[in-house]
Formats: sequence, C-alpha cells, structure tokens
Amino acid sequence: MVGVLAIVGLSFDGAGQLRTLQRADNLAAEAARSGGQVIDRATAIEGGPKRIDKPGATVAVAKYLAAAGGTTGHTVSFPEIGGEILIRVTVTITYQRSMLGALGLAKTVTVTGEATARAITAGP
Repeated sequence: MVGVLAIVGLSFDGAGQLRTLQRADNLAAEAARSGGQVIDRATAIEGGPKRIDKPGATVAVAKYLAAAGGTTGHTVSFPEIGGEILIRVTVTITYQRSMLGALGLAKTVTVTGEATARAITAGP
C-alpha cells in the first residue's frame, strides 16, 4: 500500500511541479516582454538606436510580476550580445507538495523559469 501511495504521490506532485515550472517560464517570458517594451525614448527621439531603458524595464518587470502574483522572487539582467542590449528575467516559484510532503519528503520545491527578450525595431 505504501508503494502505491508513493507512486500516486510521485505522479500527482510531479505533474504539479511541471505545471509550476511551465508557469515560471511563462511568467518570465511575459515579464521580459513587458520590460523589453520600455525603450530609452531620449535616444530614440534623437534618431539613435532603440535601446531598452534599464531602470524603466526593471520597474516594468516588477510591476508585471506583482500583478501576476505567485512568485517568490525574480532577477533582471541586461546581457549584451552583438552590440544589442537584451533583457533576461529569471522567476522563482515555490511549489507546495501535497502528497510527497505527507510521506516525509520536503514539503516544498522551488522551480525557476527564465526568458530573454529584445527591443524589436523596424529596419530601414
């Protein structure tokens, strides 16, 4: 009986953990998209390149994730690839195990999702 409960617990909590991982990836992608839409207007108005406004993008990511709820933390970074500044968002969510926690394993597990976005600009 204990073996059957362990298999059911692994199936149930494994599926829940995978759903939580998918949610973390989705939130990271949408938060990165939200931050990537914040461009440095002063440079763009002067005819310069459209670049991500780092302070504004960081605020936009925080606002998006606060509105979405359910995250336990996030980080924002701005890697530069080929002269272009991107935005990378990492989101952490804690999943509460229902069955495996009752069987003596850790009651929570933390999952991480990550996504990168860029400012999309129209070419000449």
